[in-house]
Amino acid sequence: MSIDSDLLEALMIHASKNPSSFTLHLNDIDYTLIDVSIENSPIPVNEPTTRGGVYFSEKFAYKMNGSIEDLSVVPMLTKKMLGPNTEFGELKISTSAVFNGNSLPVTIFTNLTNSVQTPNSIQLSMIIVKLESV
Repeated sequence: MSIDSDLLEALMIHASKNPSSFTLHLNDIDYTLIDVSIENSPIPVNEPTTRGGVYFSEKFAYKMNGSIEDLSVVPMLTKKMLGPNTEFGELKISTSAVFNGNSLPVTIFTNLTNSVQTPNSIQLSMIIVKLESV
């Protein structure tokens, strides 16, 4: 994964100060992503590898967590989840972060690794695979 580490650091700071300023775009519908956190964490592999012949994994990854309170998103997430589904898709999330003293729109592309549904929300666990800025 080649991500601008300075931009990612700015994004991590932004998420810690503004955990509700993220929008998930899925099937032409926007969902507010709340309680967002981003961190660099270990992945359970001993060396960089292709996992299941589907996607590449380093020993560490930038993980993103957040919740959606609109449960209508649940059926649309089925084909986005990693795991036995080999035709998963990336989730697109937008926000803006202060970078080099300017507010910069950022698009985050993630792989969904896990979701937990409660009666009021669904919590998403994701791995960041790409960042784009204007």
